[in-house]
Amino acid sequence: QVQLVESGGGLVQPGGSLRLSCAASGSNSGIYAMGWYRQAPGKQRALVAVMTSGFSTDYADSVKGRFTISRDNAKNTVYLQMNSLKPEDTAVYYCYAYTGLVGSWGQGTQVTVSS
Repeated sequence: QVQLVESGGGLVQPGGSLRLSCAASGSNSGIYAMGWYRQAPGKQRALVAVMTSGFSTDYADSVKGRFTISRDNAKNTVYLQMNSLKPEDTAVYYCYAYTGLVGSWGQGTQVTVSS
């Protein structure tokens, strides 16, 4: 089972930036994909961005051009740089890791965009 530790959430004004980090440990077989999902109050959890070990990426349409996912394979760490944040980006952000066999979730980190 992969353990994920997230950091970097918080309160930011509209137009501001935040950077989320997620460090993975406990995988003996390597991690194929790492990414971020988010869940706003009353809504389902949805994909924000994902990156494979080969650095292929996928983004939700709502964040394209504003968010950038990056990954350090040597450290098993994934980052999400969030720029031009909007109130509708407010949500709990969850890190996700998939080894090719099983998936694991982080505990979530709150991101609040408000003036």
